[in-house]
Amino acid sequence: MKVIISGGGTGGHIYPAIAIANELKEIDPQTDILFVGAKGRMEMEKVPKAGYPIIGLWISGIQRRFTLDNLSFPFKVMASVWKARQIIRNFKPDVVIGVGGFASGPLLYAATQIKIPCLIQEQNSFAGLTNKWLGKSVQAICVAYPNMEKFFPATKIRVTGNPVRKDILAVNNKRTKAFEFFGFDPHKKTILAIGGSLGARSINESIAQHLPQILDQDIQLLWQTGKNSFVFPEAHQKYLQHANLKKSEFIYEMDLAYALADVVISRAGALAVSELCLAAKPAIFVPLPIAAEDHQTKNALALVEKNAGILVKDSEARNSLVDKALALLDNPEQCQTFSQNIQKFAKPNAARDIAEAVLSLVNKKSN
Repeated sequence: MKVIISGGGTGGHIYPAIAIANELKEIDPQTDILFVGAKGRMEMEKVPKAGYPIIGLWISGIQRRFTLDNLSFPFKVMASVWKARQIIRNFKPDVVIGVGGFASGPLLYAATQIKIPCLIQEQNSFAGLTNKWLGKSVQAICVAYPNMEKFFPATKIRVTGNPVRKDILAVNNKRTKAFEFFGFDPHKKTILAIGGSLGARSINESIAQHLPQILDQDIQLLWQTGKNSFVFPEAHQKYLQHANLKKSEFIYEMDLAYALADVVISRAGALAVSELCLAAKPAIFVPLPIAAEDHQTKNALALVEKNAGILVKDSEARNSLVDKALALLDNPEQCQTFSQNIQKFAKPNAARDIAEAVLSLVNKKSN
């Protein structure tokens, strides 16, 4: 079987795509997989590191404000569709998977034009413009949230969840190992604060300003700051050496980070939400307000409306985030409720279910 997987731009698109590819390979090691991404985007680095070939298209998103880049957008689309047709003609895929991101639009459009079976994997609770447009032409749509009929034809939808790393499963069995790894005391309460690989300015600034409030209560803080810098208060520099603080640009051992957390502070990207559902952790979400179609707020609200977490607006985080985190940490009954309710959204077999949906499309074509 020959498969093209197209899309990327962010980890929320790339890592589910790699998880799907790995699952297809696990089912049949002979499966031939080609990725198609956007030149200059992170998939061009991350996909080869995962062991798969990738071809880049000259495509980018259209800016919401007028820029000179927008003038080249129509030419990029036409060039990318032409290149996508060439890729399809050369590779001859049995099926094409779109995971969202700039490259998925031209590639899936080209594939649907010549009747190649196509599947979309929509990670968010609010579908993006490209996926909504493509949804009319593809054969199957795998989603992570219920009630997606407002975006896609109901007959094409399968609620599979988002594929995440398998090491996130059963993290509570790793608590002892996690405390040893990070050098924390298992008898103290612990907050995990994460804002993605680039970091979340509002989360970082809130924690930086209120660091004494956290550490003076003998609470442990595992803090992923991301790569983007932020101003750290001079008056709080002494706390950076505190035994209850572990501060890092990036945490690779996320299974262990989730394992020791009593409360998690996080953005509400699709991947982060899916991991928290599997880890079953009480969470406070601070959605990125400039995310496309404000989808992070909608992701968070899907959980908050089911009493499975707390939402703090980005604009209010600096004043109220730490207070809400400490209050939740001090309320074990609420923590247990959030943990039980968020776990109801978990889809541990997402990658396998999506892979089986892909195989089903290929089998229908061959029959």
